[in-house]
Amino acid sequence: MRGRVRGPAIGAGVLLVALLVVPAAADPAVRPRIPTYDVVLTLRADGILHVRETITFDFAGGGHGIVRRLRYRDGDRLYEVRDVRASSSTGAPARVRTTKLGHELRIGVGTRGPEVRGRQAYVIEYDVLRAFTPRAGFDELGWDAIGTGWDVPIEHAAVRVEAPVRLRDVRCRAGRPGASVGCAADRDGRYAIDFTQSGLAAGEGIRVRVRLPDRAVTAPPPAYARPHWAGTWLGTALLVLALGAAALAVRRPPHRRAGTGLAAAGVLLVVADAGNDVAARGPWAFSLGDPSLAGLALLTVGAGIVLAHRGRDA
Repeated sequence: MRGRVRGPAIGAGVLLVALLVVPAAADPAVRPRIPTYDVVLTLRADGILHVRETITFDFAGGGHGIVRRLRYRDGDRLYEVRDVRASSSTGAPARVRTTKLGHELRIGVGTRGPEVRGRQAYVIEYDVLRAFTPRAGFDELGWDAIGTGWDVPIEHAAVRVEAPVRLRDVRCRAGRPGASVGCAADRDGRYAIDFTQSGLAAGEGIRVRVRLPDRAVTAPPPAYARPHWAGTWLGTALLVLALGAAALAVRRPPHRRAGTGLAAAGVLLVVADAGNDVAARGPWAFSLGDPSLAGLALLTVGAGIVLAHRGRDA
């Protein structure tokens, strides 16, 4: 009799837990989200873009800070981000850690601090240099105000643009890149304009384009990095010839030391070529030009010789 009662009792308990827990987990109100995201873009007369982002993040069950992903390289275009700082009006840990990964600058705020729960407010500020692009008769700024790297929905976003001159041509688009809609706009005098957008899904952003009259700001020229692959036909030809030479070396390999020396020289050439760019602009600014291709050619031949000797020894 006891066994007959225990089975239904366990089943009823499991059903009760499912009824109480599963709906709570499915309730979007308890999932991480960004209730409000306010950005102020201040276009300074010296050509520097000052950005102030106020982010209200609801951690729901808990989390360790936020990470703002900011593209510092778009194609070959480079943006210089300086003076990154953060704070929290709700007392959440706000120590800043910046790392470059890929073409992104990742700004971690409170990521190594204690866990926080519920709704927290963060303020991130930074300056962007070389953000303007000189055009015929005007200077243009194109900027993704909130980024597309957030993996949580943003319920309400507001972007304010302030300039030292009258704003005549300002546009705002919201959504995913290539599939966006216009933002609601409200002018605040001649020198500022506010954009708003609600219901942004994860991965969606807000991009603002501003055109200022020529010489309205002292905009330094844009900075560009060399393409990651900058080899010419000469370097490519060397690499192709090296593949043929490696095939011949496998059949009749020279001394093993020759192979080791060629491989070492190849590595040094690649490191020297890419190292100049890395030292100047970070680990993801590397560019492989003809010296790198020549180094890969030497490395290919040297590795072929070494492998041929290993095969014969085996």
